[in-house]
Amino acid sequence: MKAIVIGATGAVRKDLVEELLSRREYEKIITFTRRPLDIKSEKIESYIIDFDRPSDWAHLVKGDVLFSALGTSLKQAGSKEAQYRIDHDYQLSFAKAARENGVPHVVLVSSLGANRSSSIFYLKLKGLIERDVEALQFPQLAILRPPSLIRKHAKRPTETVSVKLFQLANALGLFKTMAPVPTEAVARKMADLGLETKKGVEILTGQETRG
Repeated sequence: MKAIVIGATGAVRKDLVEELLSRREYEKIITFTRRPLDIKSEKIESYIIDFDRPSDWAHLVKGDVLFSALGTSLKQAGSKEAQYRIDHDYQLSFAKAARENGVPHVVLVSSLGANRSSSIFYLKLKGLIERDVEALQFPQLAILRPPSLIRKHAKRPTETVSVKLFQLANALGLFKTMAPVPTEAVARKMADLGLETKKGVEILTGQETRG
C-alpha cells in the first residue's frame, strides 16, 4: 500500500510517518513538505514543494490513501487569512489532486467541535475543510476530531498548562470526551483507518481518535 502524507514535519504528521514506517502493510510513504524531512528510510519518497504552486506537484499525488493533517496556529500563521490558506486551501488542493488522480481514501484530521457555522474562527475553519473534502465524494473518508493534543515536546507554555488542566479535570471524572490525546495515539488511529475498507464517511470524535 502507498500512503501519501502532506506536511509531514508537524507533530501529528511526524508521529504518523514513524507509525506508517513500522507497519509492513505500508510499503511506500510519499511525503510532501516545505522543508526536508528529518526521517530517513528506503520506504519514504519525499518531495519538497511550494504549497502555493499545485501545478508543480498535483500529478505526484498518487497512492492508496491520503493522510491530511496539515495545520497551524493563528500565532504561527500571523493572520486569519494565512491560517485559512494553510488549514483549508492547502489541504483542499491536495484532496482535489488526490481525487483527480484516483486516490480512493482520505484520512483527515479536524478538531473536536468543528462546525462550519461556528462563531469561533478555528472551529468554523475546521468545519469548512470537512465540508469541502466531503463534497469531493471520495469512496472512503475518515474524519478525526480529536480534543487537545499532547505533544511529545510541547514548547508553548499555554499549551502545556491547558493540557495539564484537562488532565486534572479528567482525573476527577470531568470532561471525559475532552481529555487530551497524545499525538502518537492519533497517529496510530490514522494508520489503522488507512487500512480499513469501509465505504462512505466515518467521523470519530474525542476519545474515539485514540489508537
